[in-house]
Amino acid sequence: MPEKSPFVVDADWLQGQLGRPGLSIVDASWYLPAQNRDPKAEYDAAHIHGAIFFDQDLVVDPDSDLPHTLPKPSLFAQYVGSMGISADDTIVVYDGPGMFTAPRVWWMFRIMGAPEVFVLDGGFDNWKAAGRPVTSEPTKTAPNIFFTDFDASRVAGIDDVRKAIATGGSQIADARPPRRFSGEDPEPRKGVRGGHMPGAKSVPALSLSKNGYLLPVEALRRTLEHAGLDLDKPVITSCGSGITAAVITLALQSVGHGDNRLYDGSWTEWGGRGDTEVVTGKD
Repeated sequence: MPEKSPFVVDADWLQGQLGRPGLSIVDASWYLPAQNRDPKAEYDAAHIHGAIFFDQDLVVDPDSDLPHTLPKPSLFAQYVGSMGISADDTIVVYDGPGMFTAPRVWWMFRIMGAPEVFVLDGGFDNWKAAGRPVTSEPTKTAPNIFFTDFDASRVAGIDDVRKAIATGGSQIADARPPRRFSGEDPEPRKGVRGGHMPGAKSVPALSLSKNGYLLPVEALRRTLEHAGLDLDKPVITSCGSGITAAVITLALQSVGHGDNRLYDGSWTEWGGRGDTEVVTGKD
């Protein structure tokens, strides 16, 4: 059997763990407007037993004018503590199609200090398709205290990206679809230019999974290297607003690459400014 990422769990395992004390299940579904899916409505209609909905538009820094900016540790702790989650829990995160938005919340929990965090391989759509148990009943939880141990070294800001471009000290991996990377397709947010950062490598998030299942470790390594990444050197991951960049982060961590940071402002910040260099084309 091909080696699987140590950061994913399969549906058989999770179904066998349902109801176990110390297990927190998180529905982290989020969609682009073009996908025409309402994650909260879908959660209300059907979710895995015990799952809590994590609103990626709500659990953000309220003082930032960028979408999905990482909240301060104290605010993150307040949000997830109110969901009944402890940093000591075994936390399993899922989304609808699998390997789309769940890795962002996996990354958030990990950098906030939770050591046992996993992504459900295949996502909820495959869970339902297999006839596994779902419920529309609201999940009842008691508030908990989430003690954070924030690792700021896993987050990159715009100055870090400028330095990486100027010095070549870190590679930049962009998770957006190829035609947005090249500038052929417009960005979904108004006022954001098309294209990519100088020297960035195109690593589309969807290239790292198949039918919602993360590729095996060796296939992840081949895909990352084929995209032009040197896995012996540091990497900064990026995307549209910091969500699917975490799919690359998950892939990097899965192959044993530890020197990586996620650019939280991502392309919405970079492409929305007038003082940043933008490159178009496939390279």
